[in-house]
Parts: sequence; structure tokens; C-alpha cells
Amino acid sequence: MAGAAWDLAQLNIGRLLAPTDHPDTKGFMDALEPINALADAAPGFVWRLQTEDGNATALRPYDDDLMIVNMSTWASLEALADFVYGEEHRAVMVQRRKWFERMDTYLVLWWVPAGHRPSVDEAKAHLALLERHGPTPAAFSFRHPFPAPDGVALDAADDDWRCSV
Repeated sequence: MAGAAWDLAQLNIGRLLAPTDHPDTKGFMDALEPINALADAAPGFVWRLQTEDGNATALRPYDDDLMIVNMSTWASLEALADFVYGEEHRAVMVQRRKWFERMDTYLVLWWVPAGHRPSVDEAKAHLALLERHGPTPAAFSFRHPFPAPDGVALDAADDDWRCSV
């Protein structure tokens, strides 16, 4: 687990197949509030990017109205993995092809000083770094994680929590 000096930041992006107010995205939009509430209450959750609407779907940090973002910080990689790969979140995410286009690079993880709230531009820079250079300590994924800067090395043999797809 990361020390108290570091939080894990995550950005994931997705290009919707239809606008957020379209009937084709209703299932996703209906799941947002309960999934966000689940995240907010999850052990190790620290912070989540949101507008006054309670989510980040109104933000358009890309020049594409169908591109949406989700960003949060967590106390550890394990805490985020427990949420992401937990039963309730997975039940929604297995349906993602109904709502989102397939993307090669849509998730990036990186360590931030505890309490830091990354900006969307900062997060986009980390995603671009991962796209350009692959996993590094500055931009990585669940499949290729890196420890917090002052943390212990992750046991690559302990893959139980990682995504199998």
C-alpha cells in the first residue's frame, strides 16, 4: 500500500456512441450516480472530479462533444483496484460496448502528493505520456503498475486483483 505521502490518481476517458441525453446512453447515465456513490464510499477513496451535477459528464476537455472523462484519487493502487474490479462496478463496465467506442489507451494511473487534486490538463498530459512511451513510473496502467515513489516494489506474481481482459 502507498505511504501517506502519495495518492494514486486515475483518469479514464471514453467516446460515447451518442450524446449523454440520447436514449442509447440512458443505461450508462442511469448507472452513473449509484456507481459514483459507491466509489465515494469505497475504502481508500480520496477525491473525484465533478461539477455541481455530481459527475464530470458536462466537462469537455477534448475537442469532441462525445468524449467524457472520469478522474479520481485513491489512497493506494489496491484500493482503486478493489473498486474497479468489484462486482458492482464490473456489472456496469461489462456493458461498456453498448455506450462507448473501443479505444486503445483510455486509462492512465500516476502517483501524486497526498492531497493533490490533478487538473484535467495534467491528467491528459499523463495519458499522452502513456500513449507515447508506454508504462513508466509517471504514467502506467493496472497491467503494468509502478509503486509510489517512496513505496515498496509491487509483487508482479500477485495478479489476483488485476484485470484479466
